[in-house]
Amino acid sequence: MLVENVSHPASGALPLPLLSDDAPSVVVIKEHNALVIHSLDDAAAGYGLTIGLPLANARAICPHLQVYDADVAADARTLNDIADWCDRFTPLVALDAPHGLFLDITGCAHLFGGEVQILRRLCDALTAQGFAVSAAIASTSICARTMNRHVHGCIIADGEEAEAIGPLPVSALGAGEAITSGLRRAGLKTIGDVAARERHEITARFGAAFTTHLEQALGEGDAPISPRKPLPDYIVEQRFAEPVSTETVISATLSRLATTLVASMEKQGKGARRLEASFFRTDGVVRMLEVDTGQAVTRGAVVDRLFRERLDALSDPLDPGFGFDLIRLSASRTEIVVQQQRDLDAHVHDNDELAALIDRIAARIGGKRVVVHLPQDTHIPERAALAVPAQHHLAAATSADWPARISGEPPLRPLRLFDRPEPIKVPVATVPDGPPHQFTWRRALHAVVRVEGPERIAMEWWKEDGKTLTRDYFRIEDAEGLRFWIFRDGLYESELRDEEGRPMPANWFVHGLFA
Repeated sequence: MLVENVSHPASGALPLPLLSDDAPSVVVIKEHNALVIHSLDDAAAGYGLTIGLPLANARAICPHLQVYDADVAADARTLNDIADWCDRFTPLVALDAPHGLFLDITGCAHLFGGEVQILRRLCDALTAQGFAVSAAIASTSICARTMNRHVHGCIIADGEEAEAIGPLPVSALGAGEAITSGLRRAGLKTIGDVAARERHEITARFGAAFTTHLEQALGEGDAPISPRKPLPDYIVEQRFAEPVSTETVISATLSRLATTLVASMEKQGKGARRLEASFFRTDGVVRMLEVDTGQAVTRGAVVDRLFRERLDALSDPLDPGFGFDLIRLSASRTEIVVQQQRDLDAHVHDNDELAALIDRIAARIGGKRVVVHLPQDTHIPERAALAVPAQHHLAAATSADWPARISGEPPLRPLRLFDRPEPIKVPVATVPDGPPHQFTWRRALHAVVRVEGPERIAMEWWKEDGKTLTRDYFRIEDAEGLRFWIFRDGLYESELRDEEGRPMPANWFVHGLFA
C-alpha cells in the first residue's frame, strides 16, 4: 500500500502569521513575466481562487488578499525534512514535488496498529507541527494521489480503485490542462467516463502516456515509486514510550542495537562496511550519523566504539531537544566475510589493527582526510602517486609496487614534492639547456654551487593536446647546503618562440626539496 502526504500551508511549506483569522492568503511565483498563485489556504480557496490564477485576477476577486512570495528552495528543504521524519514509518519514502510524498507502507502498517492508525498518526503529527495535511492509501501511488486531491483520509481496498475514483472529475488525474480540456470537450467529465471508453480510443486521442497514467489510477497497472534513499541491507531500531535525552541512555541504546545488528548479519555470514545511525526527535527533527569501515565489521563492540568516536568529534553536538522517541541503526553496505587464519599469521593481526586505527581516525576527522598513496603508470612527477581514502584502498596500498631506489645513488625524486610547482626568478642560465647560476625563491637569493642534470621529461602529448611544454629538471645545491629540484618549462629555440619566431626567455619553477 502507498500513502501520499501533501503539505499545503499558506507559504507552500511553513505556516505564516495572518493579519486576521479570516484573511485569505496566497503564495505567488513568477511565471512568464507574470505573478501567479503558487499555493493558497482554505480561506482563499473559498473565494474561488485556484493555483495558477494570475495575481491581478485574484486581487480583483478578493481585494483584501494577503500575498507572500514563494521560496521554492526553502519549500524543497522543508519537504525533504518531512521525508526524513517519515522514515520512522517506512524506509521507502519518495518525493512527489512540489508538496507531496509517497510512502510505501507494505508490510509496515501492522507495526502501528493497521492502516487506519498509521494514517491517523501521520496526519495528526504533521498537523500538530503546523502543516495542512491531506492523505490517502491505495494499492498504487497514482490512485492514492488522484483520490487525495478530492477526499482526505480515504483508504481504498485492493480491487476497488476504479469504483472509488470513478465519480471524481477528470482534473483529479493531474494530466495537464491541455488533456483535461480535451477530455471535457469530448464530453468526458469524470474519470469513470474516461475509463468506460476503449483504451485504444484514449491512446489515439491523448497518447499512450495518458493511457498508462489512467490504468495506474484505476489500479490496472503498477506504479512503482523511486525512494529517496536505497533500502539498507539490515535495520534495527528502538522505540521509546517516553522520549529519552540523556547521553547514558542514548549510548546504551546504540550498544544494544549494534549487538543486535551484528547478530543479524552474522547469521548470513556478512559484515558491515557502512553504518548509519538515525535519531528521531519528538519535534520532527531527524539527525543522521554515518560511519564507514575499511573492513567488514563483525563485532558489536567495534560498531559501538566507532559511533562513540563519531559522537565525540561532532562540531555540532547531538541535540536531543525534548528527547528522541526513536533510534535506528542500519547497515547500508555489507559484504560477505572471508574467514582468515588469525592464530599463526602475524600479518593478519597487523592489518586488522591498522584498519581499526584508520576507522577510528576516519570516524573523528572524516574518511577523506585519511589517505594512502598508490603508484600510477606515468612519468609526470605530480601524477606519479594518487591519494585515495585509506579505508577503501588499504589492501592495494599494502601490496603496491613502488620503484626501488638504486643502491649507492642519491634519490632521483625529492622527499617533499609541492602540489603545484612554485615560480622562481632566474636572471642568467646557460642556453640552450644549461642550469641557472643563481635564482630567487620566496624573496631569498640562492647561489648555485652544485648541479646534477638535466633530466628531460616530455609531457603526455596524447592527453595534453600538445599544450604542455617539455621540462628539463635539475638537482641543485646552493651555498647554504639546501638541495632543490627545479625545472625549466619549455625547450629553448624550439618550444619557446613568440609569434614572430624569435626565442623567448624560459620560465623556471621549483618542484620539490630534498632532505
